Order: sequence, then C-alpha cells, then structure tokens
Amino acid sequence: MSDLINPTKEQFAAFQALPDEGPIHMLNLVRLREHAAYEDGREATGAAAYKAYARESGPVFERLGGRQHWIGRFDCVLIGPEDERWDLVFIAEYPNPAAFAAMVRDPDYREAVKHRTAAVAESRLIRLKPLQGGKGFGDAL
Repeated sequence: MSDLINPTKEQFAAFQALPDEGPIHMLNLVRLREHAAYEDGREATGAAAYKAYARESGPVFERLGGRQHWIGRFDCVLIGPEDERWDLVFIAEYPNPAAFAAMVRDPDYREAVKHRTAAVAESRLIRLKPLQGGKGFGDAL
C-alpha cells in the first residue's frame, strides 16, 4: 500500500501527537485511477469506487460531526509540477482531531476504506488549524 494513498503508522502517530483542541480542517487532494485496483479483482472505475467509499463512509463521518466545509474543481497548476492534477479537491471539517481518529478506527469506516484504496492513485491529506481571517491579505499571519 502506497503512503500516497493511506497514511503510514508514523504519519498517523504524528497527527495524534498534535494538540487535540477545537475544530480541524483536512485538505484533501485526490487523483483517481482510471480503473479501480480492488484486491479481490472486482472491476469498477476509480470514480465509481470512490463513490462507494463516500456512500459507505458518509454515515460514520456525519455521526462523528464531520462535514464538507469546502469543495472546488481543480483547473490548473500555476506554481508546482506542470503535470500535477487532482480529480477531487475539498476540505473536510471535524469538531476535533479525536473525531477524525475515531472515524479512522470505526469498523464501518475501515470496511469502506477498501473502496478508497482501490479508487485512489495518489492523494494528499493535510491537517489544518482554522484561523480567523483578517480584512487584508496576510492579517492572519
């Protein structure tokens, strides 16, 4: 399993070592496979497999207080590798880091994640601490 699809044990430990205070945002950048790579050999597109993941994991996400905070359509890269592209770009919000950790450990979620693993070619999952924006650019720095 690639560490660009699911977090490694070390990455998850680092996530959990951070303060468990208030809401967090998780920036998700996802590139889907054209054809899902299920271990059992079943066939589906990457998009269909990711939809199955969303359908099965959604109730756990919502039960633990998660919500999709923002979603956008990827258009192009202005700074970065020219061949980089993402099929899904969104920010998920959790009431606290413990809620995210509880989701990842939930048996229903762990069953659903097989669809995500089959669907995703590469991803980034970045924990963010929401800040209060200011009137001007850079006021929150």
